[in-house]
Amino acid sequence: MNSITPEQVVAAQKAGVDTTFDLLTKAFNGIEKLVELNLQAVKSSLAENQEILVNAFSAGEPRALFAQQSNQAQPAMEKAQSHWRHVYEIISSTQAEFAAVAEAQFRQYQRDAQGFVENFAKNAPAGSETAVTAWKTFITTVSETANTAYETATKAAKQAVETAESNISAAASTSVKRTRQLAAPVESSEK
Repeated sequence: MNSITPEQVVAAQKAGVDTTFDLLTKAFNGIEKLVELNLQAVKSSLAENQEILVNAFSAGEPRALFAQQSNQAQPAMEKAQSHWRHVYEIISSTQAEFAAVAEAQFRQYQRDAQGFVENFAKNAPAGSETAVTAWKTFITTVSETANTAYETATKAAKQAVETAESNISAAASTSVKRTRQLAAPVESSEK
């Protein structure tokens, strides 16, 4: 009564390997984007620090040096926020790609389980209708429960992402305002 063929086993193994390599590729693409972003940030930071040092040495008096540092605070804060926003976007997109693969795998497992039950029902010996009906009911119940759990988890994850995005925006806005407030006394003493 074994209804699984060697071809089906090989196909399942191949699908598993394909999925694994797909996930690895997505992970490495995300890592590659993060490394590229960080390299750009380091290059930019080195160039800006060189310019700041050159300007610092050319500043004649300490007040000018402090004013120069004050003027650099807000752009530096905005660049840092932008950098972390990009990091968040890369991580979010990679997570979304992983979630899409997980959802596809989940749906495939459901189809496979349903196919197994249907195949089992077709090949069941006479008189086992009650057992087959029980299996179908069990698989349907498990499938519905899994769907509900998956949908709940997906909604919770989306809400968490929305909350994180909202918190990042609020923190960025607050820190820019605070930096401006701190820089204002130094800028007004220059004039």
